[in-house]
Amino acid sequence: MPEGTLILAATPIGNPADASPRLQRALASAEVIAAEDTRRLRRLMDEIGVTATGSVVSYHEHNEAFRTADLVTRITAGAQVLLVTDAGMPSVSDPGYRLVAACAAADLRVTCLPGPSAVLMSLAVSGLPVDRFCFEGFPPRKPGERARTLAALADERRTMVFFEAPHRLADTLAAMATAFGADRRAAVCRELTKTYEEIRRGPLSELAQWAVEGARGEISIVVAGAPAVSATVEEALPGIQQRVAAGDRLKDVCADVAAETGLSKKALYDAALAAR
Repeated sequence: MPEGTLILAATPIGNPADASPRLQRALASAEVIAAEDTRRLRRLMDEIGVTATGSVVSYHEHNEAFRTADLVTRITAGAQVLLVTDAGMPSVSDPGYRLVAACAAADLRVTCLPGPSAVLMSLAVSGLPVDRFCFEGFPPRKPGERARTLAALADERRTMVFFEAPHRLADTLAAMATAFGADRRAAVCRELTKTYEEIRRGPLSELAQWAVEGARGEISIVVAGAPAVSATVEEALPGIQQRVAAGDRLKDVCADVAAETGLSKKALYDAALAAR
């Protein structure tokens, strides 16, 4: 029996010409194509001149639960199942995670056809640090929940990438300015790879004011991480002593403070020992 495989395939995020030759061959030859939106898939295939020879089934947030079991059964039986979403990489803020997890649990082969990614493209063009970053997906829709989520990220040192709907962009940028500071640098990336691609860079407060006029299309937001806390070993020492007195291990406390401040863990540890 041939080995079944789940193939995650990245699709263009706006420009059909970004469809790779590997994606075109895979769409034409896959035994089963699981698509987030079968109509959008067929439109893409028409645009790139590909005809599917296998069966095409829907796989989206409303049918993941029962469709996953069916696809796992097919892969177990030796089928090559190609999973595509409307744009970008499956399972990254799109359907797919549940199926990947199920295949991993069943020890089935999972592979990937790389390609367009709104997360990585937004990060690359943002002009913000790219050495360390995190993807936070869509912020909560309700104002209170959104404010709490963003407040919890206020001290995040890595560059952050978010997705957002255009009609919520202004409110989200304003909430970010409140949580992260009005002067925190950010970039709004709109309609990436499309005709009207636009990248706006600036402080969160200015971007929030610009967004009040309205924006359309697919949007991602890239926000600079929190700046390193400026401190000296002497300034940090009382806080270390207080935590150790409360029962925390000195080594662990020094590691935490070093990560927060950028100070040397060894220097903090030596100073704390000398102060005993």
